[in-house]
Amino acid sequence: MLEDFIHFVQKENLFQPDQKILIAVSGGIDSIVLSKLFSLAKFKFGIAHVNFSLRGEESLADEVFVKKFAKTLKVPYHTICFDTNAFAAQEKISTQMAARILRYQWFEEIRVKEGYDFIATGHHQLDSAETMLINLVRGTGIAGFHGIPVKSGNLIRPLSFASQDAIFDFVVAHKLAWREDSSNESNKYQRNFIRHEIMPKFQELNANFEQTLAATSSKIKGIEAWMQEELQAFISENSSIDAAGNITVKIPSLTPKSTVLLTELLLSYHFNSTSIEAILQSDKVGAIFESPSHSLNIDRGQWILTQKSQADYKPIVISEEDEVIQLGNQELHIFIEERTADWKAITDPNVACLDADTLDFPLEIRKVQDGDWFCPLGMNQKKLISDFLTDKKVPLAIKKNTQILLSKGSVAWILGQRIDNRNKVTDKTELVAVFELKSSLEKN
Repeated sequence: MLEDFIHFVQKENLFQPDQKILIAVSGGIDSIVLSKLFSLAKFKFGIAHVNFSLRGEESLADEVFVKKFAKTLKVPYHTICFDTNAFAAQEKISTQMAARILRYQWFEEIRVKEGYDFIATGHHQLDSAETMLINLVRGTGIAGFHGIPVKSGNLIRPLSFASQDAIFDFVVAHKLAWREDSSNESNKYQRNFIRHEIMPKFQELNANFEQTLAATSSKIKGIEAWMQEELQAFISENSSIDAAGNITVKIPSLTPKSTVLLTELLLSYHFNSTSIEAILQSDKVGAIFESPSHSLNIDRGQWILTQKSQADYKPIVISEEDEVIQLGNQELHIFIEERTADWKAITDPNVACLDADTLDFPLEIRKVQDGDWFCPLGMNQKKLISDFLTDKKVPLAIKKNTQILLSKGSVAWILGQRIDNRNKVTDKTELVAVFELKSSLEKN
């Protein structure tokens, strides 16, 4: 399989041997195999793992497993945790769509920041076949019939040549371990339903159905490539991007060709078919349309697209070495000091003095969520943070944006409000961890 893998990379011109690739690794069998193949081929790569906070302890175990795997392969490791359910609820989309948008935006951030040339995913032949059927059910244009493209912009799928059987044989031959996602067994997800219920029926009719779809996809790929060339030419001629990343698109007269191109453009920014139809029909200056990832503002003869920030849905991680963390227009200053005989706690609500031994780094900061609780200083019983903030008559706008400091998932401090009783400084405390909120404009 290694020779087939290297040949496929060369044949499809996916990347050059001296380029650096970021591999998206969930811990599942496909991404583990892809990473091992990269290692055996001696390609340059790093591993990126996303914890979507959807499966509790199972998600945490996946994260630990991938981190150890990256260490075994001696490659760079990048990870992040998202509040996927909160993002899905905010944007009124499925958790699967929310996870897709969050992960690919983050992968691109890491690619640019760390100097990777491409992002590689573990999609293989069966994944592409399933995608074709999913797109057929949803309703699709030409693009939906090519399945998952082997290369699309900065995304590459080096396992597209491999069957599920070949991947499993490789795992057995190399004695590789992987993590099984329990949600893969649930037919409530459309892809799983197609995998477990629909694909076997087609395979009863055609034992090589997976390969047949792959061949069909290959034939359609040429048409799609031509259309993408047309789209890129349209984008080059009619759009621009400013220093802040805002995209301006000049709107031509709507012809059958321009309508198709504009539709494809809007699909790439995650607008659904209903929104696209409304956008194309609207000429109201100032009208705003939203997708999960972008806002579109109709101006005079043009659209202005602005990417939404996903910062609200990912925590800020604090390591033991961090001294200053940027929080919007505030800074969080962190330092450790000895508790001496004359030591006194600072009573300012913007300062938290915590027993350092009760904290387990890395710490996290995120916005408060429904169900979050803590034990307020001076109390030994739980209290919902939402109730605590209501009791303090905190305005709703501020309440929704309140941030919390967590240690191993437990709340240690409601920033600007109160610390948790379990983390307070006592007579037995030797080291005090001090967290101080300051305006970014303050002189240090």
